[in-house]
Amino acid sequence: QEQRLVALAGVGLHVALARLAHVEAEAGVPCTVVARQCSRWELGPAEFFAGIPGSVGGALRMNAGAFGGETWGKVIEVDVVDRRGDVRTRGRDGYQVGYRQVRGPLEEWFLAARFKFDEHYTAAADRIRTLVSERKALQPLGLPSCGSVFKNPPGDHAARLIEAAGLKGARIGGAEVSPKHANFI
Repeated sequence: QEQRLVALAGVGLHVALARLAHVEAEAGVPCTVVARQCSRWELGPAEFFAGIPGSVGGALRMNAGAFGGETWGKVIEVDVVDRRGDVRTRGRDGYQVGYRQVRGPLEEWFLAARFKFDEHYTAAADRIRTLVSERKALQPLGLPSCGSVFKNPPGDHAARLIEAAGLKGARIGGAEVSPKHANFI
C-alpha cells in the first residue's frame, strides 16, 4: 500500500514514504529533512544526510556524503528532465557513481529520487542532532556557499592542503576562503 506523507511544506518540496522502506524525495528537499524524516519512520541508515549542507538534487549530482555515508549508496531510481521538458525515470544502473562524482546522460537534471533504506532502523534523533551540531561547529553554514568545493585527494584532506598553502581566510573581491573551514568558499 502506498502512503504519501508530507514532511516539508512548500511548492515542489516534499519527501514521502512511497512504499515500505522506500523514500521519495524531490530535488529541492534539504538533506537534513531526509535524515530527520527517515528517523521518524525508523528507516536507515540515513543519518549521514544530516551532514550534507544542501538539497537532494545537489547531493545526487555529486554523490554527496558525510559521516561515512554517500547519497548514491541508497538510490534505487531517479526522475530527470531534459532540455525538451521530457521527464523520465532512470535506474541507478544508468549512472557511473564514484567518490563525489556521478556520470550519466548529458543535459538531464534531477527532479527526484527514490531511496531504499533498512526497516526498523532506530537511529536516535539525538544522533542526528549531534551530527547537525558537529556540522555547524565545523562548517560556515550561516553564509552562502556551495559546500565543500574540492574533492579530497587520496590520503589527505583538501581543507588541510588549502590551509597549508596559507589561503584559509583569503579574500578576492566578494569571495572568501572560509576562516572556519578552508574547503568552503
